[in-house]
Amino acid sequence: MNADQSRPVTALRQFVVGVGLLGRGLGIVLSNPRLLLLGLLPALLSGLVYMIALIVFLRFLPDLSGQVTWFAGDWAGWLRGTVEVIAGAGLLGLAVLFGILTFTAVTLVIGDPFYEKISELVEERFGGVPDAVEAGFWRSTRRSVADALRLIGISILVGIPLFLLGFLPVAGQTVIPVLGGAIGGWLLALELTGVPFQRRGQRLRHRRVVLAQDKPLTLGFGGAVFAAFLIPLGAVLLMPAAIAGATLLARKSLGKSI
Repeated sequence: MNADQSRPVTALRQFVVGVGLLGRGLGIVLSNPRLLLLGLLPALLSGLVYMIALIVFLRFLPDLSGQVTWFAGDWAGWLRGTVEVIAGAGLLGLAVLFGILTFTAVTLVIGDPFYEKISELVEERFGGVPDAVEAGFWRSTRRSVADALRLIGISILVGIPLFLLGFLPVAGQTVIPVLGGAIGGWLLALELTGVPFQRRGQRLRHRRVVLAQDKPLTLGFGGAVFAAFLIPLGAVLLMPAAIAGATLLARKSLGKSI
């Protein structure tokens, strides 16, 4: 097999490895129930707030769908209804993408000490970080908030075009949701690896470069987390495992043993 033929196989293999990192992270946190419970507390708090927000959003979704399809007001009833359904699906998809990313960002800020401990435990299991940088709680929190706001801003800029592309026949209901999941997974990987990269004194711009060096690995992990977070209560129950898996992703991307 020549280099051109082996490249897709290698990419697929790395993607599968990335997916498996979430499972490995789950195994690590399950082996330490105390840390698992500590990691669940911030996620439960954020989850309650987001659950209420989702219920309110679904309550007003029909009205929102009608408002964003104002141009179809004079169309035939069945056509107007079809457009409103597509718009509603697009709005729901946009809300899910934005909700998952902001949930992760908010939960990471609330539970920073807990998730720092989980990440540190994973690092120590595989040799630690000899040159770890101690940023301090407040400085680390400020950096986390700043990075999270940047990623949320990116998600808004990306989400609006995806919503508009959702009106395309066929592709808008097939290709665009998959593309949205891939972008969401990439942004999740960037968010979740913030803790291990900050431990090495590296910010968002650094981890973008490092994670981009092996995109299939990063997309495999991020896509697995994104899919898991779509499951009801998945984001709450799997948040500690996602942090552990993200630490493994950071180590592997930096050429460290896992």
